[in-house]
Amino acid sequence: MFVDRPSAGKKALLLHVEFRQQRRNKQSNQKGPAPDLDELAELCRALSLEVCGRITTRRDAPDPRWFIGEGKVEEILMEAGAQGADVLIVNHDLSPGQQRNLEKSLSLAVLTRTEVILHIFAARAQTHEGKLQVELAQLEHQQSRLVRGWTHLDRQSGGIGGRAGVGETQIELDQRMIATRIKATKARLEEVEQRRLLSRKRRQRNHVPVISLVGYTNAGKSTLFNALTAAGTYVEDQVFATLDPTMRRLLVPGAGECILTDTVGFISNLPHGLVEAFKATLEEVAAADLLLHVVDASDPKVADKIAAVTVVLAEIGADAIPTVMVWNKIDRVEGSPPVDGAAVSAITGQGIEALVEAMGDTLGVHRPAVRILLAPEDGQTRAWLYAQGAVQSEDIREDGSVAITVLADEQLLGRLRQTHRGLIEEIESV
Repeated sequence: MFVDRPSAGKKALLLHVEFRQQRRNKQSNQKGPAPDLDELAELCRALSLEVCGRITTRRDAPDPRWFIGEGKVEEILMEAGAQGADVLIVNHDLSPGQQRNLEKSLSLAVLTRTEVILHIFAARAQTHEGKLQVELAQLEHQQSRLVRGWTHLDRQSGGIGGRAGVGETQIELDQRMIATRIKATKARLEEVEQRRLLSRKRRQRNHVPVISLVGYTNAGKSTLFNALTAAGTYVEDQVFATLDPTMRRLLVPGAGECILTDTVGFISNLPHGLVEAFKATLEEVAAADLLLHVVDASDPKVADKIAAVTVVLAEIGADAIPTVMVWNKIDRVEGSPPVDGAAVSAITGQGIEALVEAMGDTLGVHRPAVRILLAPEDGQTRAWLYAQGAVQSEDIREDGSVAITVLADEQLLGRLRQTHRGLIEEIESV
């Protein structure tokens, strides 16, 4: 919006700087290319940018003028000329001055990692709420970067109305305009959040369990969501292929009808502005009864990505929610799958039934079965029990009564006694 998005097909150089503290934390046995640049390349692919080169360097601290040293600036200039690069993608956040100085010195467009993610989110948002959330993130990002503008920002305009003095500078006008838009966007998001809150309270009143899919971007959450619900959610082998939250009903044996939600994938160092902008959506995760933490079992960096998701879950207050680890894409894994959780392949369907059973176990619904005796005319209770997915078997007796064996915890039995008057109070453990 405020930062021009590079056109698809542009050639991009990637820049990553490893600072002294990062080197201390880095595992000594790590090999291969910098993992952060691999992820940045995936982000660029999502913008249809062609990565034509990667440049890494080491520093003790960022250079206040260019972020990198003058010699590295000259190296980038030569590499950009040799490769025909149009844009430099920096795998860090830059100060406005650093970004402006790099653009002037290199005669290239310079984008930070945060700006790349913002562009992807802007391209993927489809719903009204998603577009508002992206707009808020863009506005708040730009509000802190107006000083990167050019000389027109120093000009002053005349006094407005009864104002005294020489008037406002252009930067003050721009800041006021953005502040006004931020306020209006937040107000519209609050309206959406109120509607979402009402829906959440309605589900809680009706005792409908909510199960949320969480995980690193491109772990296969949407594919698994489709496998569980046949929802037809958009799926693509790209980061952030699905941005807007999706909800579908799912019948879990013993727990009955649940709500399954699929939300935006997480990523390491997710920009704080995005976390704030998507707060209302992420609150759906924090309010869930169960989390399915989906990971790509074939990813060699799976441990790092699990850690990154754990950080975000803690940030949004969802780290104490019961969680089932879902090791997805086991069709790509050689040898035995992990044992701590459910091993599935959302593509082939392998392990899906076992996952649904694990969901019921974790929700605490698989207690010893009980037998409920219903009067002949109490078809409503019988239908309700089937709708809850609780029925294991039933036996119609000679007098027309029905003995139904169900998986029912104390909460379900309490609801039966309170709401279904036709229930014959003869409940016994099986």
